[in-house]
Amino acid sequence: MTYLAKLGELTLKGSNLQEFENQLKHNAAKCLEGLHCKITLRAGRLYIECDENAEEKVQFTLNHLLGITGWAKAEVCEKTIEAINDTVFKLAKTQAEKGCKTFKIDARRSDKNFPLNSYEICCESAGQVESIMKVDVHNPDCTIFVEVREQCYVFTDSETGCRGLPVGTSAKGLLLLSGGLDSPVAGYRMLRRGMKIECCYFHSYPYTSEEAKQKVITLAQKLAYYGIQTYLNIIPFTQVQMEIKKKAPEAWSTLMLRVCMMKVANILAKRCKAKCIVTGESVGQVASQTVENMAVTEHFAELPMMRPCCGLDKEEIIKTAEFIDTYETSILPYEDCCVLFSPRHPVLRGRIEEAEEIYKNLEVDELIHKAYEEREIVKLTFNDQPVWKTEKQEND
Repeated sequence: MTYLAKLGELTLKGSNLQEFENQLKHNAAKCLEGLHCKITLRAGRLYIECDENAEEKVQFTLNHLLGITGWAKAEVCEKTIEAINDTVFKLAKTQAEKGCKTFKIDARRSDKNFPLNSYEICCESAGQVESIMKVDVHNPDCTIFVEVREQCYVFTDSETGCRGLPVGTSAKGLLLLSGGLDSPVAGYRMLRRGMKIECCYFHSYPYTSEEAKQKVITLAQKLAYYGIQTYLNIIPFTQVQMEIKKKAPEAWSTLMLRVCMMKVANILAKRCKAKCIVTGESVGQVASQTVENMAVTEHFAELPMMRPCCGLDKEEIIKTAEFIDTYETSILPYEDCCVLFSPRHPVLRGRIEEAEEIYKNLEVDELIHKAYEEREIVKLTFNDQPVWKTEKQEND
């Protein structure tokens, strides 16, 4: 059987188009590793030929493959109008049995040597189908697509793709991943821009539970379905957080927590060769995400900060979370360390000079390095179960 996927914005690239196409093919092959599949890419289409027993895995791959706008299971037929008509009628009959009453034909002729143009193919193919369904070119129950290329492909029930650029065509980013809604969405949005991501989670046991940690591992695995592979670094942050609670003004505790997280992120980003730090912050959503407080956090970052959810409201974030299947996991009632130590009246417009003085008085640099050194590392891939790694194995 043959699956056909339509390429997205990467077709707009110029002299480096082949680099993007090769990465897309590589990503598809990585996802389908171990299966007997033939993957080819020609003239804006990705083709996957596979055995019937690989069908479920191929469909799962195409639903998570960044860089395509849509895909479909296609019937391949001879490049004659008679063969096209027969194949169109067969698919139309199947659709009629599913309850479709109206249809239209959408034909494209890339092979200009074919004797009929696109309009003529539509007219010819529609003739037989009209015996079982009515034509409706404006709002049909089903659309049957015909593409005349090096072979002829006929399909319906086209699925929407994830769009974006193939993962691996941009730099690497370090995602600060919590158990909430926002950060997985932020990670997904950067994956769509071709970025590889590594994840960092701050765990304050026993104030945050093992269930909370498992929740984040699940979220990282769902991101790995789109990113092919990622590492989750679990940072033990209890001692740092207790020092903040002891020494920082209460109103500043959440903001100081984020500053300390940024300090760890700086170290980890250099270790994993990330070029930026990605967060799920959205302007005005909580007290630590006012413009002034975000400026304080960014002041302590040593790399550019990416905030892809910055201008989104909660409904938009939830919609994306539902699409990437992280919503149900994110709303599980296991709180992370940010929520548990939140002050009643947090500072809303922190000043950088004051933040520097408060951080200096915390004297937590040694604890921050210790937390980094004691981190747990989980490797998550498209195909495998989570694998716990040591630092020496991290880049295996």
